[in-house]
Amino acid sequence: MGPALASPERLATLNGRTPTIATLCSHSSLQIFHGARREGFPTLGIAGGTAPRFYDAFPLAKPDKFLTVPTIKDLPKHADRLRAEATVLVPTGSIVEYLGAEEFLRLDVPVFGNRAVLGWESDRRKSREWLESAGCPMPRRYEPSDAIDGPVIVKYYGAKGGKGFYLAKNRAALDEFRPTGPYVIQEYVLGTRYYLHFFYSPISEGGYRVGSGSLELLGMDRRDEANIDELYKLGAQEELQKAGIRPTFVVTGNVPVVLRESLLPMAFEYGARVVERSIELFGGMVGPFCLEGIMTEELEFKVFEISTRIVAGTNLFISGSPYSDLVEPGLSTGRRIAQEIRRATDRGRLAEVLS
Repeated sequence: MGPALASPERLATLNGRTPTIATLCSHSSLQIFHGARREGFPTLGIAGGTAPRFYDAFPLAKPDKFLTVPTIKDLPKHADRLRAEATVLVPTGSIVEYLGAEEFLRLDVPVFGNRAVLGWESDRRKSREWLESAGCPMPRRYEPSDAIDGPVIVKYYGAKGGKGFYLAKNRAALDEFRPTGPYVIQEYVLGTRYYLHFFYSPISEGGYRVGSGSLELLGMDRRDEANIDELYKLGAQEELQKAGIRPTFVVTGNVPVVLRESLLPMAFEYGARVVERSIELFGGMVGPFCLEGIMTEELEFKVFEISTRIVAGTNLFISGSPYSDLVEPGLSTGRRIAQEIRRATDRGRLAEVLS
C-alpha cells in the first residue's frame, strides 16, 4: 500500500457509492466524460454561466448532468452540491487557471491526483528545482539582470496556454519586454518540440515499474501556436515586428507525433526520475502528466516544463494513440483516469489516488 493522499473525512461522501466524475466544460472534458462513461461512471459538467450547447453534437461525451455557476471562481460555494453527488473532480489546466491555485487547493471535494503537486507546478522556479533535482537537462535560466548571449524566451507562471510568452534574440530585445506578472527567462533552445503524455499509477502491479506502481506512455504531440510558426516560415520576424506584428505562442491546436523508437528509453528514464523525485518532495504524482521539451540535433532532450495533469494534446487520442494502443486498444487518457478510479474503488485504495 502506498501513502494516503486523501483524509478519511474527504472520502466519506464516497463510501459505498459510485463516484461521479466531474470536470470543467473546457480543455479536455470531451475525452474525460467519454472515458468515464465507457467505465460506467455518471458524469457532471461544471460550467460558468450556462451549459454549453456543443455537447449536443457529441452524445457519447455529453455529461449526464450540469452544474452551472456564475463564474468558476464561485465553484467553492457549491462544494456541498458536489459532495452530494459523490463527485470526484478531475483537474485540468482550465480549472487551475480560472479558479486559481489557492482556491483549488482549498476546495473541499475529492480530487483525482495529488493536489499538492500544484504548488510545485504553478511556480516556475520550484518546478525547475524539481526537474533539475530529478536529473532532467533543462534550458539555461537567466535572471533579469544577467547578460544575454543568445535568444531567450520569457514565460509567465501558471497554465496560460502560451499567452504572453515573449521571444527575444538579445539583450536589447529583452529590454523591450514589459511584464504583467511573475515570469522567468529561459534560453531558447533550437530543436523539435515534443510533449510526452505519461500516466503514473501508484496501484498498478505490472508494467514499467517506478516506485510502488507503474509508468505508462499514452501519447505524444506537438502544438500549433497562433502565429509564431508562420512568422518563422516567412523568415521576416524582425520586419514584421517593426510593423507591429509580434510572435505569439498561444496554443490553438495540437498535432500527433511519434518519437524515434531508439529515444523511448530516454523518455521513460526522465519520466521515471520525475515521478521518483515527486515522491520524495511531496508524496508523489498520480495520473497524467506531461514532460514538455526540445529534442536537439544532438538527440538531447531538454525539458523546459512539466504539466502535472491531463494536457489538451491528449485530445488527439480519444480512440487511442500509437503508444496507448500497445497498452490497451482504443485507450484514451480520459478513460485511463476513469480506470484508475475504478480499480482504486474496487481495491479499497481510493485514498492513494484522490486528495
